Amino acid sequence: MGVSGKSRSNKRSSSHASTITTVIFIALCVLGVWMLTSDSVTPPQTTTAHTTTAIDATTNNAFLSSNERPKGEEKPVFEDNPGNLPDDAIKPDDSKSHGGQHKDTAIGTVSESEGVAKEEHAQGFRGGESTKEQENQKDDHQPSEESILTQNQQPEQINQEQSQSEEILQLKSEETNRNKDQQGTEQQQDESHTLNQISEENQQLGKQQELENDEGTKDSKNKKLKDDKKQQRRQKQHQITEEDEQKRIQQQTVEQQQTQEISATTFLDETRDAQTELEGVKQSGSQRTSVLSAHDQGFLQQQTSDKETKNQGQNPETQQHNPVKEEKSTESNTRESLANSGIPKESTESKKSWATQATQSKNEKERQKDDESGRGQSMFGYTWQLCNVTAGPDYIPCLDNEMALRHLHNTKHFEHRERHCPEEGPMCLVPLPQLYKRSIKWPESRDKIWYHNVPHTKLAMVKGHQNWVKVSGELITFPGGGTQFIHGALHYIDFLQESVPGIGWGKNTRVILDVGCGVASFGGYLFERDVLTMSFAPKDEHEAQVQFALERGIPALSAVMGSQRLPFPSRVFDLVHCARCRVPWHNEGGLLLLELNRVLRPGGYFVWSATPVYQKLKQDVEIWEAMTSLTASMCWELVTIRKDELNSVGAAIYRKPTSNECYGKRQEKSPPMCKSDDDPNAAWYVPLQACMHRVPVDKAERGTRWPMNWPQRLKKPPYWLNSSQMGIYGKPAPQDFATDYEHWKGVVSNLYMSGLGIDWSEVRNIMDMRAVYGGFAAALRDLKAWVLNVVNIDSPDTLPIIYERGLFGIYHDWCESFSTYPRSYDLLHADHLFSKLKKRCKLVPVMAEVDRMLRPGGKLIVRDESTTIGEVSILLKSLHWEVHFTFSKDKEGILSAQKGDWRPDTYQAFS
Repeated sequence: MGVSGKSRSNKRSSSHASTITTVIFIALCVLGVWMLTSDSVTPPQTTTAHTTTAIDATTNNAFLSSNERPKGEEKPVFEDNPGNLPDDAIKPDDSKSHGGQHKDTAIGTVSESEGVAKEEHAQGFRGGESTKEQENQKDDHQPSEESILTQNQQPEQINQEQSQSEEILQLKSEETNRNKDQQGTEQQQDESHTLNQISEENQQLGKQQELENDEGTKDSKNKKLKDDKKQQRRQKQHQITEEDEQKRIQQQTVEQQQTQEISATTFLDETRDAQTELEGVKQSGSQRTSVLSAHDQGFLQQQTSDKETKNQGQNPETQQHNPVKEEKSTESNTRESLANSGIPKESTESKKSWATQATQSKNEKERQKDDESGRGQSMFGYTWQLCNVTAGPDYIPCLDNEMALRHLHNTKHFEHRERHCPEEGPMCLVPLPQLYKRSIKWPESRDKIWYHNVPHTKLAMVKGHQNWVKVSGELITFPGGGTQFIHGALHYIDFLQESVPGIGWGKNTRVILDVGCGVASFGGYLFERDVLTMSFAPKDEHEAQVQFALERGIPALSAVMGSQRLPFPSRVFDLVHCARCRVPWHNEGGLLLLELNRVLRPGGYFVWSATPVYQKLKQDVEIWEAMTSLTASMCWELVTIRKDELNSVGAAIYRKPTSNECYGKRQEKSPPMCKSDDDPNAAWYVPLQACMHRVPVDKAERGTRWPMNWPQRLKKPPYWLNSSQMGIYGKPAPQDFATDYEHWKGVVSNLYMSGLGIDWSEVRNIMDMRAVYGGFAAALRDLKAWVLNVVNIDSPDTLPIIYERGLFGIYHDWCESFSTYPRSYDLLHADHLFSKLKKRCKLVPVMAEVDRMLRPGGKLIVRDESTTIGEVSILLKSLHWEVHFTFSKDKEGILSAQKGDWRPDTYQAFS
């Protein structure tokens, strides 16, 4: 009986337990169905119409700013709702992650949710949801506090058996999520599969709970305790969610402010108000000066206050790249002062009254049936490699174009030494020479440079006995001699002055051209006489002669007198010099000497120091007779023939006529006069012609009078600038000139010298990549530096004004590479250049060219539209440059950066 009663009691207990298990199982199934249904209907935090996959930002968007990502490229969102699953079911399994590739799609961690919130802010997510709705969703779907603690610190140990089953469920859930990313059309099948998995797992949980609970009353109490704990967890989780949401909102606000300050790109209106611009450029010169002075005073006051309130409103990117130089480069008030420094605006109307070099040259070449086609499209983003070229560290793309050189049919006129640019600018970087060092400073650099910076010894072997160049250990030295002045350039310079006192070095004669310059010692020593020398020589068997000059700190170009005009305006050089320059002046009707006649001022001098002047060899005599006949027919006056006893050389000095009277008296009309429609100022890829242009006779025309003596000519508008002509900035031309000069004096003295962190004592070779009147160069007059002014071929042709004021420059198209060696310049200045270039050519090759021309440690200053500043900044960072300063305001921005020593590890494949 006892046994039978006990058996009945056990049966009743077992039946009661089975009933409870069944009820729990049904409840869990209902709960699972509700969870999946709610997930498929209302996925949380999704604002796009479709699910997107995370894209590696560092790979695919290395050249895109935060507000310039393509529309289709969005950050990952939470794609599934975990519902009210147990705590550990939504804990990520670190051991199962795949190299970080799916890190952004993991569910249930605070750090990841914060990261997604930041990314969503950058892409403009959350636009369709209110904060309150997000909080309501988070109450149901955010992970519990225990899950957070398990992820970050693991302070507690949750029930082992339940944790194992929940980890299995988590893996299933992650697999479902991945399937949803890849096969959005099979969502219903995934939900059904997940429901079956959940049912099986819940059945296992029910069995485990049946074994653990011996009595129904205990199970009921445990269930109640668990419910209480869940309620407490939800309350804590809600509190954490609210705190996280507040932090996230604050972070979004800060990031939005920083994004607007740094990039200021896609949020800026790309179009300018023409009427506002025209009103701005029509301010009086005195108003512009007073406004600039006010900015300068504010700049000085702001520097003092900024030192007390360190880095308020700083650019975070600038802090990362230059944390040590905070005061110099990232103070917000300093940026405002720089941005508001009164950049003159070019007048649209004024452009109608100015010719451009592009138009002039195009018309001239059309007249000569020699048209040139353009190029286009812009490019943003590039993976840098080293240029795989024969020239190696000395690569000049337009002079080392081997493919173009192979297709030349004739080299009679030195066509192989002329420019032959690739159809598209190179998008690779030039390697550094091995053991390269930072260049020696001027004036020591005039006499010595580091051997490894220009590791060429051939010229020392060939010309060493003439005191051109010598090798001395780790140094290459320059004794100051030349073929015609073995005993030093200074003696030779004084010899020329004594021969013709009218030369007047540094006063009457300020800007000269030295043809076939060698290592440019003549021009280097003329700095002591306050003379600027444009030296040029071809890239020929005298390897690296121009590179030696630039490394010494002496201006020079790689160019040749061949079949095309030199890239200079007509009538701009006060004197042209040739000392054994190896140019056959007398050949082909004097074709090359007539080109010198084009660029020489009326009344200017031609100094010819060569063996035909003082030797009596048969060949020399023949050349001298031919030159005598040619110069006489050109109406050049032979001023003197003098012999330098010390150097045992002689020089013949000629003078160009100042009127057309002689031309009409010639018995033989050879060389002929150029046609009236031949533009002497057209110089960009224009073929040479054996003719002479007439001397201007109108008193208001350029060339009828000699410029004022230096330095007065620097500050005064040229006499031929007419007040009836509108200047570049919309004022009468003389007033425009004066305003530009005052503007740049203020910018340089009050801002550039102190606000950009540049040590100007280390700056010698400077290029203004887009000069107008030469105001920037004029403002740097007191520095021991020289500035090459580049007038773009599609800009108003103001280069004659630059020469008239005693400065020098060149025409160029920045869609092509410049004719200089790598590592030539210490500082490049680009004022509203890149935004204009983007309309015609790609920006990446232009930045590769900037990198090629600038020395390691060299500086770049860019003033431009904010959108362009952002693009340039990102490209410079991809080049591993240090961007010390960026600031954008009112559609305008400024950037200061420094080139480093970084070079890529791989070479570009041969094309």
